Amino acid sequence: METNKLNRRNFWDAMPPPWNSESEDTLVCCQVRTETHDVKSFFFATPDGSAFIFQPGQFITLELEINGEAINRCYTVSSSPARPHAISITVKRVPGGPVSNWLHDNLKAGGKVKVLRPAGDFTCALYPAEKYLFLSAGSGITPLMSMTRAHHDLCDDRDIVFMHSARTPDDIIFERELGLIAASQQNFKTRFICERLGQRRDWPGPTGMLSLAALKLMAPDFMEREVFVCGPAPYMKAVRSMLDEAGFDRARYHEESFSFETLQLEAGQASAANGAINGATNGAESGAESGASPASSAPAALAGFEINFQKSNRQIVCGPQQHVLEAARNAGVRLASSCAQGMCGTCKVKLVSGSVDMQHKGGIRQREIDQGMVLLCCSKPLSNLVVDK
Repeated sequence: METNKLNRRNFWDAMPPPWNSESEDTLVCCQVRTETHDVKSFFFATPDGSAFIFQPGQFITLELEINGEAINRCYTVSSSPARPHAISITVKRVPGGPVSNWLHDNLKAGGKVKVLRPAGDFTCALYPAEKYLFLSAGSGITPLMSMTRAHHDLCDDRDIVFMHSARTPDDIIFERELGLIAASQQNFKTRFICERLGQRRDWPGPTGMLSLAALKLMAPDFMEREVFVCGPAPYMKAVRSMLDEAGFDRARYHEESFSFETLQLEAGQASAANGAINGATNGAESGAESGASPASSAPAALAGFEINFQKSNRQIVCGPQQHVLEAARNAGVRLASSCAQGMCGTCKVKLVSGSVDMQHKGGIRQREIDQGMVLLCCSKPLSNLVVDK
């Protein structure tokens, strides 16, 4: 009989060493769970059994190849860091979304994917409070579920009100588990709001959209709580408006701004008027604002640097104090991107020639840097550049 982890010799003697994505970037899918009709959770383990160290609410970046195209996509971790032997993401199938559909249709137990280490600062671990309010909609529940599971696993019965909005009762992700946590944690309370009843006509909860009146009813002391919000952009905008109307202190408001399946489409909506070499030199304005960077010449700093996108045959101007991704967006050049903070690795490209000042936050491995790769979102040019894109 094959020995599993629980029966493995010395497995329980000590904690395994932390996972290092620099030396081992491939994870093995060990389980797939169906959460709702269009949501699945994918669990991963390391080949060598090392442990996952992260803060609840952080995300990981999957490096996939789909139909011959390299695609990076970030997903917030839904599992608890108090269970370090496996890590999970929970993915909603998005119509037309290349990555979510590929994961749902193709990734099975035993499958392997390349993954960048956990990153991000949307976590209650950085903001200690006596009372929290978690507000989520749709698949935005995932980082807040990681925070909830962490409190539960650590037997920290924190005063938490978790309000989740869904389309119908059948679309509530983790409904049963949240109910069990609420039953075992005296100070943890769940509230669900559904837009409509759907197939469950016996749904006893409220229907409609989250409103300030509903917020006051379900969390009367919300003004005293540390608030964490995650969901579609319109949902988060509505929450901000509600809290502003109530006079809530924004210093205690935190939101997860990523929407990875749609950000690539939004990235191409910037105006094409700024920075294009053909017929305009607007890059000189941004380049002159802060002066030259240490490794650049004064004339080049005043005029901006030329950025040549080799494959698309596009040229733009980028100021020395401007990130290349920002200049590209302003010029109407569509590039894959997500976090725009140097964490997720989505905008990683090969730098054919030139040099940059790159201040990343873990979204690229050292060996990739050694191979000439850069993250455009956090790279400022020190010379003219040629990019393999």
